[in-house]
Amino acid sequence: MSEANSVEALLEEARLVAAMPPPEERLRLREAAGFSRAHFAATVGVGRQTIANWETGVSDPTPPARYPYLRILKGLAEIYPAPPAPPAPPAPPANSEEIAALYTGTPTMPPQLPGPVPAALAGLETLRGPDGRAIEGDPGPCVRCGVETTYQSTDGRPLHSGALCQPITPAPPTRGLEATAPAPAVPAPTPAVPAPAPAVPDPAVVSPVAARVPTRPQRRSKSAERAEADLMGLIRGAVEHEAERAGGDEDATLKALIGRAIPDVMHLFNETRATARYEYTAYPALPDILHKPSKKDPDQIWEARPAYNNPAYSMRAPERDIKVTALDVNAAYLSALKVWLPIGKLEHTTGPDGVGPKRSGVHLITPAPWTHPHLPDPLGDRDTPGALWITDATLRLLLRLSGPKWALTGAPTVHESWTSGATENFLDALRKLLVAARSEAIAAGDRLTLEYVKAMYSKFVSTMGESVHNREMVRPDWMHLIHSQAYALHCGRAYKAHQAGLDIVALKHTDELHVTGDWRQVFTEGRGVSELKVKQGDGKNAGEYLVGKVGG
Repeated sequence: MSEANSVEALLEEARLVAAMPPPEERLRLREAAGFSRAHFAATVGVGRQTIANWETGVSDPTPPARYPYLRILKGLAEIYPAPPAPPAPPAPPANSEEIAALYTGTPTMPPQLPGPVPAALAGLETLRGPDGRAIEGDPGPCVRCGVETTYQSTDGRPLHSGALCQPITPAPPTRGLEATAPAPAVPAPTPAVPAPAPAVPDPAVVSPVAARVPTRPQRRSKSAERAEADLMGLIRGAVEHEAERAGGDEDATLKALIGRAIPDVMHLFNETRATARYEYTAYPALPDILHKPSKKDPDQIWEARPAYNNPAYSMRAPERDIKVTALDVNAAYLSALKVWLPIGKLEHTTGPDGVGPKRSGVHLITPAPWTHPHLPDPLGDRDTPGALWITDATLRLLLRLSGPKWALTGAPTVHESWTSGATENFLDALRKLLVAARSEAIAAGDRLTLEYVKAMYSKFVSTMGESVHNREMVRPDWMHLIHSQAYALHCGRAYKAHQAGLDIVALKHTDELHVTGDWRQVFTEGRGVSELKVKQGDGKNAGEYLVGKVGG
């Protein structure tokens, strides 16, 4: 290339860089043309996550991909010019009457403000990452104004950033009860379904805040639906690719799919985080309690794994006339991905200062005595008395069980904690994707995809600690939290069954619950993630079997 051409090329790039559109315009141009992030990424030679970072302002384009990216944007700007700028906004309102006028739907309508904020919502704040930015999650109607937002509150519900809610378009005046309910800003008609029967509260699932606030139907944006459809295509494509390579040999296909489960699920995890403001960061400076003393020894965190057998029942009793049903929990670890995870660097506190609904991590506690032999101990099968390190998921369960609603134990004494600000939704997009893929595989009778999905979520959890099999993620605190969340949810099922009149004969691992009585009046039977089924197999703890009362 001649010197003149080199200079001209350099100047051309400088012109383009000077005209670099802001992140929101980059996003608008791509979506206006109907291109996916993956298409852009392949064209300019970067990853899909990089395109997402450029469109959300996390980073700016850099060479060598910057020049082709800018040329694409320049060409799209000529094809899809920006809409005319809106008129300049009026002067800021000076009084409450002018503020109320901002919420009117039409000039002829009287000014209206959103209704009074319930006490349960008054203290909500937008969840923010270590960089101070508001954290985004799945879109849903804001708990204050009902207008869809991707930002989250500190307790995991949709809430506009900084609580700056969108103006509400008031409903036209109507007669009767309809006049008292404001119309939603974006109508979302749904087919009518019969109201479900009241369910017995599950202490491991229902939070005190959620119990006070009416739930709102979740609405998903078209972009979120397109993104999930793209990722579902990746899952189907992996199965088809390995089946073709194996020449239709199902066992060989399954072996190949399980072998690639870890890198595949990490790719899906990164893709589900592509539009989020907070990126996953590994914090190597973890406290000593989260590091293994050696390769063979575990760290100090007690996950409260249940291994419970009711001493009142035995298969060796003289008379065995009580029927027990062994139930199997579906995809326990997949459900446990919905858990409060610390998203910043863990900070040390003493006493109860590190405990709160907006924080998560690990805690050193002394538990109160458990005096109910007919129910599984929420701390699992632990013989050593005294203080122990537990996760926030276990602590939340203990605090609920010590409250006035259950009063099954005393509150634990918290001595010290390693915690940070937390969110319940960090892994939720990945969880929903894998749930959808699992449900599709079950409906189609597709064993390969079902086992592939199971391998992905189970290995994702088991290798996110100090594992040689997954170098991309080093968060042993997250691994312990997900494990203990699965155990806490399992204990919650046992307490729910007992409250409904069933006796708990055994509770094992994350997926085995043995009960007497009509369990179908308490749980839904099926293969879904929220359903239970009769345990299969020929062993003594499968299906239905008989026990007797000890000493009875």
